Amino acid sequence: MLESLLKRLGVVKQDSTPDMKKFLIAGLGNIGPKYENTRHNIGFKVLDALAEETGATFETKKLGDLATFRYKGRTFILLKPSTYMNLSGKAIQYWMKMEKIQPENLLVVTDDINLPFGTLRLKAKGSDGGHNGLKDIQEKLGTTKYNRFRFGVGADFAKGRQVDYVLGEWNDEESAKMKERLERSAALVRSYGTAGMANTMNTFNNT
Repeated sequence: MLESLLKRLGVVKQDSTPDMKKFLIAGLGNIGPKYENTRHNIGFKVLDALAEETGATFETKKLGDLATFRYKGRTFILLKPSTYMNLSGKAIQYWMKMEKIQPENLLVVTDDINLPFGTLRLKAKGSDGGHNGLKDIQEKLGTTKYNRFRFGVGADFAKGRQVDYVLGEWNDEESAKMKERLERSAALVRSYGTAGMANTMNTFNNT
């Protein structure tokens, strides 16, 4: 208790050493009930599934809702930014700094129209692919070398209707398959933090 007080007063220097067993899992989406069940909000859905499975509870904090759970000696911090999709990088950058998360321990969960519905793909780096949320993260972090988990939402839309599609709700067929896909997604995230990128990609990519 005394040491904690001294740290706050600056008498004892705060420990700035990164905890390599701590991971920030950032799910992308838009806040508010009108967006809750839209394709663009699959990042939020994956984090909700993780929280439900592990008993973690989200709390509203600066720039987002956060929940934390431990699994096999690792700490997973789940972040749902409240900055809306196009400014996702601001919240991620803030919480990486606050929690002393290294870039290699960041995983961004996002939708991808270039993958068939329900396809899971983990990548260590890549372009934003025209995704505004990823574009902002890239700008804020100053790099494309951050881990991303893309959940395929398909591309069943007419030319010029992409925005309507990703902001549209799941159809009946997709909804029927969602529970199993979310369970698989939650398992992928836990594997990422415990088995590492290479093993997780081999096990889960395109499944």
